[in-house]
Amino acid sequence: MSSSDRSQAADVKGTYEVRTFGCQMNVHDSERMAGLLEGAGYVRAPQGADAADVVVFNTCAVRENADNRLYGNLGQLAPKKAARPGMQIAVGGCLAQKDRDTIVEKAPWVDVVFGTHNVGKLPVLLERARLQDEAQVEIAESLEAFPSTLPTRRESAYAAWVSVSVGCNNTCTFCIVPQLRGKEKDRRPGDILAEIEALVDEGVSEITLLGQNVNAYGSDIGDREAFSKLLRACGRIDGLERVRFTSPHPRDFTDDVIAAMAETPNVMPQLHMPLQSGSSRVLKAMRRSYRQERFLGIIEKVRAAIPQAALSTDIIVGFPGETEEDFAETLHVVREARFAQAFTFQYSKRPGTPAAEMPDQIPKKVVQERYERLVALQEEISWEENKKQVGRTLELMVAEGEGRKDDATRRLSGRAPDNRLVHFTRPEEPVRPGDVVTVDITYAAPHHLLAEGPAGAVRRTRAGDAWERRTSAPPEQQGSGVMLGLPTVGAPDPLPAATGGCGLG
Repeated sequence: MSSSDRSQAADVKGTYEVRTFGCQMNVHDSERMAGLLEGAGYVRAPQGADAADVVVFNTCAVRENADNRLYGNLGQLAPKKAARPGMQIAVGGCLAQKDRDTIVEKAPWVDVVFGTHNVGKLPVLLERARLQDEAQVEIAESLEAFPSTLPTRRESAYAAWVSVSVGCNNTCTFCIVPQLRGKEKDRRPGDILAEIEALVDEGVSEITLLGQNVNAYGSDIGDREAFSKLLRACGRIDGLERVRFTSPHPRDFTDDVIAAMAETPNVMPQLHMPLQSGSSRVLKAMRRSYRQERFLGIIEKVRAAIPQAALSTDIIVGFPGETEEDFAETLHVVREARFAQAFTFQYSKRPGTPAAEMPDQIPKKVVQERYERLVALQEEISWEENKKQVGRTLELMVAEGEGRKDDATRRLSGRAPDNRLVHFTRPEEPVRPGDVVTVDITYAAPHHLLAEGPAGAVRRTRAGDAWERRTSAPPEQQGSGVMLGLPTVGAPDPLPAATGGCGLG
């Protein structure tokens, strides 16, 4: 739906706000929820507004305190809703898929509960709740339509998420996501590429391919090289400057993907590869289907093919039965892999997962002590790896809202090709988010780099033009929804064989 279409839609029904918890998939789902609400006649509530007319919670069920966070937020809204007749509250996402009727029992002021498979029903359910004056709880057990067919209010004018699949076929013992998002469903490659091309036509210059297990893409058709072919095809899209993807799984990470990354210029030298544990014994208990040697072998191959690649990971500390020796193995892998960044978590027991019923749950005090040691080691490595960037000249894509102190320091912020965050001196020439700036790195901290000298070349881009168009448009037209590609659920059409280094057509 274009901005002009939406401006001619039904009279404005009120304001909305979407509050997001969880992973990148949830962030992208929230963009769809916003697009649906705008298509139904709502406008985004101004930042800092006390309460919108419609508040939507897009929930996560992975962490132990997910329930507490949701009900705490709902409790804070209860008096506001009581004082504002007509205000509506909706709860969607993974926790809604899991808890269903429990949410309305604990928070009877909630108007709508919907799941991960029927996001597209949100406006209809809100209207039904208003007309019937009672809560609407509708949880679909299977995907009704591929989410990318829904209108989307993108948060960025220059960067976009693109889903290649939904769901997950893995059975990790600590994870409840497959139960809530279902089995993996792949999009047709032509639909993915059509969406990317449409986004590029709008001015987007960076896309991130999304999947719960993104590199398992193509499993429906039995083509183990489908994901590498997709990466190579992205390399042939004019105007697409940067391609990233998340999150892969070591089990499915094959040599052809490494080759595609190394040989496709717009695929960025960045890889997020979840480790979870460095202990092969714990990995077996987690049902992760790879072992320490396999993981380190992947890292070694990536380093050989893409020497400048920045690697990041996820690590769980304190999985049931983890011994001090097991934890030492995790520290060993961290030292060997030298991640630029690690997202570290203390094991969180989730009802409904096999790990929650395992014996030898680790005492909180032990988990905390191990966690602090891991964080200290990773901080040291991150800083050392960032120091290696000092003296390098990097091309940054200027970012929006990533430098909290930018105004005070007269700096701007941007992302290097390997996704490192760089704060740089504001050039004399006007620069917009989405534009590209060349800088020399002068200082490194554990979580960011500085370019303190004058910026080099500034390249104004179509992405910067797109940002300028969006921010100069009237508020009701900013962030227009898009409906792209007409994706479908099920097995993708067979991909043409790769010829001459080219992937799918």
